[in-house]
Amino acid sequence: MAHPKRKISKTRRDKRRTHYKATMPQIAVDPTTGEAHLYHRAHWHEGKLYYRGQVVIDSTEAEA
Repeated sequence: MAHPKRKISKTRRDKRRTHYKATMPQIAVDPTTGEAHLYHRAHWHEGKLYYRGQVVIDSTEAEA
């Protein structure tokens, strides 16, 4: 197995790891409901599933 010839300093190690960052998820606001949700994701609001401002599934009709 390969072994390092010299010890890597903490500074050098941390410089290499600077590119691994956590990113904030982008939040969108639905134009019809005003509900905040993740981009490209459907979301539930008052028993209805919305995607891009349109109702995809209406659970209140399914129960009746």
